[in-house]
Amino acid sequence: MNHTFLLESGRWTLQGNWLERHGPPILVKGKILVAWSRDDWFTMVTKLVFPASDREEISFQYRGRLDAGDRRYTFVLQHSLLGRVEGEGWIAPESIVQRYWALGDRQRRSGFETLYRVDDHKYYLSGNVLSGHYLTNTMEATLERQSE
Repeated sequence: MNHTFLLESGRWTLQGNWLERHGPPILVKGKILVAWSRDDWFTMVTKLVFPASDREEISFQYRGRLDAGDRRYTFVLQHSLLGRVEGEGWIAPESIVQRYWALGDRQRRSGFETLYRVDDHKYYLSGNVLSGHYLTNTMEATLERQSE
């Protein structure tokens, strides 16, 4: 597995489009910081902003564990829109796939993301949030690794 996103500490930028059910695409930009501890725990902090909109920023704070040599991981997440979230991820040869669900949420919100590896410094992200069985938003973006 030659992944650099998530599996290595680093700083990433995000740029793409945010789509909602009844609206046009909205420009989204963001920053992602990934850090690892010595005991196979990772933290990931993400901040999304919408520069051409009055929409409020969205923030994510992950904490997860991936044992050395494993392809699967679990995580907890504090999400500024969804609240407390739990999830799981799989490391595939060319992509990283995550599924998550909001805890104690009456709207039964959940999400799914796929990060496709282009090269060591670039990934394409496709993700969505569902409420019950219906898509509520989708994001498509490019992630680029920043030099240290």
